[in-house]
Amino acid sequence: MVKESLPLTEAFYYILVALHTAPSHGYGIMQDVEKMSSGRVKIGAGTLYTALNTLLNKGLIDPFPAPDGFDPRRKMYAITEDGKTVVAAEMIRLEELLKAGQLAQISYKE
Repeated sequence: MVKESLPLTEAFYYILVALHTAPSHGYGIMQDVEKMSSGRVKIGAGTLYTALNTLLNKGLIDPFPAPDGFDPRRKMYAITEDGKTVVAAEMIRLEELLKAGQLAQISYKE
């Protein structure tokens, strides 16, 4: 499950991280991703819902029942245990990439 799910796209990664904190609806996920990335990553509705369908089909997220009084048109999503495992494995992969760059003494200057 993990190997075939990696590497995650940036959008998939941020969506899973956003849902790791708490279940959310699409617009909430879009806001969380933008906030987490300091505005660098903005996921449009089309990209978001395509990504959510893919993550649902892979079993990395599940539909989540909306709380009472919540707008029923907004679908809620939650990360699954498999999703948590995959995002943790992706973090390890990204750390490995970062360490390799640091060992090569690569630095970025604007």
